[in-house]
Amino acid sequence: MFNESHKLPEEFPEDGQKLRALMADEAFAKLAAEYEKVNAEIIAIEHEEEHSSDEYLEDLKKQRLTLKDQVAVALSA
Repeated sequence: MFNESHKLPEEFPEDGQKLRALMADEAFAKLAAEYEKVNAEIIAIEHEEEHSSDEYLEDLKKQRLTLKDQVAVALSA
């Protein structure tokens, strides 16, 4: 569980080329940046580099999942 980085290219390995192309779109780039920010915070908490409550960590994971769903929608368009 803690060895997974959940970066977008790892989450969507079959869509690497499309992910790179979508980064030219400002709205998608912001979405991807927000995903990476939330993901980095989760990883820091899981690796005990930062401390938080379990509730906060769960909220971040839900937020990451919502952002990942939005990325998936953009990739399917």
